[in-house]
Amino acid sequence: MALYLSEADVGALVGIDDAVTALENAFARWGKDGTENLPRQRLKLPGRGFNLMTAALPAEDVFGHKGYFTGCHLFALYSISGRRLLALIEAGTLGALRTGAASGVATRRLARTDATSVALIGGGKQGRTQLLAVCAVRRIGRVRVFSRTKGNREEFAARMSAELGIPVDPADDAERCVRGADIVIAATKSAEPVVLGDWLAPGTHVNAIGANAYARRELDDAAVLRAGLVVTDDRAQAKIEARELIDLVAGGGLRWEEVVELGDLVRGVHSGRMDTGQITVFKSLGIALEDVAFGNLIYRRALERGLGAEFGPGGK
Repeated sequence: MALYLSEADVGALVGIDDAVTALENAFARWGKDGTENLPRQRLKLPGRGFNLMTAALPAEDVFGHKGYFTGCHLFALYSISGRRLLALIEAGTLGALRTGAASGVATRRLARTDATSVALIGGGKQGRTQLLAVCAVRRIGRVRVFSRTKGNREEFAARMSAELGIPVDPADDAERCVRGADIVIAATKSAEPVVLGDWLAPGTHVNAIGANAYARRELDDAAVLRAGLVVTDDRAQAKIEARELIDLVAGGGLRWEEVVELGDLVRGVHSGRMDTGQITVFKSLGIALEDVAFGNLIYRRALERGLGAEFGPGGK
């Protein structure tokens, strides 16, 4: 029988450190043993869209897919050798944690080792897990946050300060938030840039995670062009979704061969940051391999701890 795991189950089973470890292990298999990630597929429906993502991780004998639209996120995990469904997992928490974890993996390899300050543009659910992940891999002492609504950014700052145990201060505008920060995070759904290259100090690392469709963008051209190293989780998916990169390639300002994949950093194929003054950018899109790796960990832990509801022949 398979397991059905609710959002509450997921929250009880795993945290951000678990997600970072799962993604590290998956990206260590990048390009090996049949590990494969397919770019996101988007189905247009009346008034909304449905998104489908799928990947295989043969080293763990699993593959899976996530389907989602507003208010509904569901991940299915399968056994390759067993040819059967292992679990259905409600995937809102799974997705937020794994997106944060991808930035954690990138930050570990790209941010300066002495980075202590963070600027966050966006005060939503993804902003929280981004901060959790960055604080898990660097000794962060202070955070500034900006979102368009004053009440939202003040509430978010107070909540995250209590959770992280460090000062999190609301900023009056995006520029004041970003200037001087060692690590900059953009976690929005903006169609226009919210982080400008002119604001970035030498040595800054940027995680741009919110714009995962061509209609959105969070960085201006200068933010990308000033970077000595641009990284993404999957170049094939970036060619479809990463507008900041697509437009620059089309205009001749960037070549796809210059964009490094996160898996190559984890495997040591690329050495990452070259010096303390280099600006680095991680253009995160959120890929299915991350869901499969983290979903598999959630499933294995649920078996160990006896959580979840069995379903299928003979089940409830």
